[in-house]
Amino acid sequence: MIKRTLTAIFVCSSMAACAATATKTTPSRVKSASFATTPTIASPTTLSASDKVIKMEKIMSHPDWMGQQPEKAYWADDSSNIYYQRKRPGNELLDWYAHGINSTDAAIVKMVDHHKMGRSNAVYSQDGKYSAYVFSGDVFVKELGNNTLTQITRTAESESSPQFLSNGQLAYQVGDNYFAWDLAKQRASQLVEIRMAKKPTGVESPDSYIAKEQHKLIGFVALEHKNAKDSENYKKQLKDANTAIFNQTWYLGKDNNLVASSLSPNGQWLLVALQEDVSWREKGDIMPDYITQDGSIAAKKARRRIADSKPAKQQIMLLDLNNHTQHELTFNTLPGWDEDVLASVKTENFKREGKTYESKPAARNISLMDSSLIEWSANGDKLAMMLAAFDNKDRWIATVDFANKKLVSKHRLHDDAWVNYAFNEFGWFNNSDSLYYVSEESGFAHLYVIGENGKTKQLTSGNWEVSSTTLATDDKHIYFSANKKHPGVYETYRVDTQSGNVTQLTDLDGLNDYTLSPDGKKLLVMHSEIAMPPEVYVKTIGSSTKAKRLTHTVSQEFLSYNWNTPAIVPIKSSESVDPIFTKVYYPQDYKKGPKRKAVVFIHGAGYTQNSHTGWAYYFREFMFNSMLTQQGYVVLDLDYRASKGYGRDWRTWIYRNMGTPELQDMKDGVQWAVDNANVDAKRVGVYGGSYGGFMTLMSLFKAPDLFQAGAAIRLVSDWAYYNNGYTSNILNNPNDDSIAYERSSPIYFAQGLKNALLINAPMVDDNVFFQDTVRLVQRMIELEKENFETAIYPVEPHGFRQASSWLDEYRRIYKLFESNL
Repeated sequence: MIKRTLTAIFVCSSMAACAATATKTTPSRVKSASFATTPTIASPTTLSASDKVIKMEKIMSHPDWMGQQPEKAYWADDSSNIYYQRKRPGNELLDWYAHGINSTDAAIVKMVDHHKMGRSNAVYSQDGKYSAYVFSGDVFVKELGNNTLTQITRTAESESSPQFLSNGQLAYQVGDNYFAWDLAKQRASQLVEIRMAKKPTGVESPDSYIAKEQHKLIGFVALEHKNAKDSENYKKQLKDANTAIFNQTWYLGKDNNLVASSLSPNGQWLLVALQEDVSWREKGDIMPDYITQDGSIAAKKARRRIADSKPAKQQIMLLDLNNHTQHELTFNTLPGWDEDVLASVKTENFKREGKTYESKPAARNISLMDSSLIEWSANGDKLAMMLAAFDNKDRWIATVDFANKKLVSKHRLHDDAWVNYAFNEFGWFNNSDSLYYVSEESGFAHLYVIGENGKTKQLTSGNWEVSSTTLATDDKHIYFSANKKHPGVYETYRVDTQSGNVTQLTDLDGLNDYTLSPDGKKLLVMHSEIAMPPEVYVKTIGSSTKAKRLTHTVSQEFLSYNWNTPAIVPIKSSESVDPIFTKVYYPQDYKKGPKRKAVVFIHGAGYTQNSHTGWAYYFREFMFNSMLTQQGYVVLDLDYRASKGYGRDWRTWIYRNMGTPELQDMKDGVQWAVDNANVDAKRVGVYGGSYGGFMTLMSLFKAPDLFQAGAAIRLVSDWAYYNNGYTSNILNNPNDDSIAYERSSPIYFAQGLKNALLINAPMVDDNVFFQDTVRLVQRMIELEKENFETAIYPVEPHGFRQASSWLDEYRRIYKLFESNL
């Protein structure tokens, strides 16, 4: 079976016998020149006076005018057809299309046939005879030899997670419970019933003085108790003796939540993860919504802030379904399970308060990294899982010793900053007991294999990153995406699991997201370029012919514009030998005439990559930047330190110090533009949303002469008010590390504002709360700042939905630059 693992969250390259040895990585400040010789991608297009004028009203309108690009593309089980969705023009509904790989046309799939399409997450039996998937909450099985499709459930319940068992049955879940369908007998049976409740005590004997006396003195009471006890014992004996009676009910505690479960392919074991029932919010965590259907003000429930975060204890339990016993798999066999990894941080914070911190070993809060990161071997006799510490400093891959009912650490990744929430792919080989995984331990995300002899082998290496791995059915290759030939170009590769030889399979440049066909012979590629949204391509593996383009969905209107395609320039950093990869949008004849105005765009998320050669998530900003260059601006779009795509050290520069390394990169970018792009240093503006809004604030507050104007969108003003999952990685918890929060939060530096600031704030933002804006505005009022304005968007969440809001927002940003630059 083909195993595909998508990049999601948080390994010591060691033999199993040396599992306690951890790879320790420490944030560094100057590294070896990983990318120092990487060339500029310098085939930019600039806009001339004769080009079609880019207008704000067009580029901020609903994206329908650009065409309806394919989405959620996947292979049919015959490896000859592809399914994908396209949005209907004029509304938000999507239609399914079927597209033969040898056809130039696609056909809409009729609604009556939607259940016949299979699904992208369909599973296949080990002998390759069957596939199974869920459609609209019901389970379907397809016999691939004759294309016979059988619907095995049709219920009001929502079935999920089909898996083929080694006995030939198909298991699936209904809620927390497991069922099986016998393909031969065409019969369903329940395998496991999970009850989140205390196990019934049964008929209890009297335990108080009065009760005991009652049983002693009143014969009727004693007889009733005996009869009840006899009945209880009889029913238990009958269940134990007669296999026709269901006998797999498990009681897992009333104060717990079931956060994950996984059934072994041999049907003998069930792994469950239990978490204490802790609310995700406090009673006062609300978000007012002023524009509602009925005209009332709705108090929407909101997450708690990181300052109020409460770690929930998790237990991993192994249920033996054959012997009806359960065993807790404790974490004290993991190396570093009780290590005080925040000792230096707490010492620094205690010292500031005039206190002394005493470090002591103590059990850390450890849990599954993600509910999906549980992997069984094909025959079900091996089990591995990925675990992570709540403090974000460690990740473990652990297997289970079934004989002794304990966890065995196979790999530990420790990072003194934080373990990446991406690059968590791992799994068993299909035909052996080898494990593969992805780890950043070398400084970049690469593939490793732990062989059956317990020795670890690194399969890939270099200053590039591996993601989206797929193990071939025969285990000979692992397919992956990587930016091997340039940090901003992602192609598809495969590595020979024996020799380690890496072969490039696509050569399209841009961004390329692949899916391996069920027969393992072809790639479905979603390919995009800077000025071309994603389209579907197909590539035959091993063929010398280029990938074939199947779809042409971009509108003629969009293609009629001569978009400004930026160069990607490795700008020299003043603090790192690695450069700052930057998209540079040049206006026509930019070196001639007077010095130019310039704008710096700061991408959001922090850990994302925007200086790549594919279609940007920030496509409106791409078009806005093109519009600016048409009017003579130079525009820079930097992948500042913290960005994705450049390895672990680039990512962790900001540990405990958000906003400082990135600001220095912005300074270096502006200086480069002054020196190389004929830019006037006194006519430079900045804008960005979310993390980009945060960085706009930090630049205007901490380097008040760098930019003459800035627009902060969806801004973070105080990291103590953001969520735990993101912020604790970088700044720890404010209760442990208030120093990091105070030097990383713009609200502490608002007194530095000198030049024009525009704040654009959505009011129903459940990601970055509107409260961040409210508190910052009040702070600036109290500081008697005059040169800021605030625009609010009452119906908008973090990602705007209304074209009118996009237009209003960018009109204000444009006006800000025109008025101040």
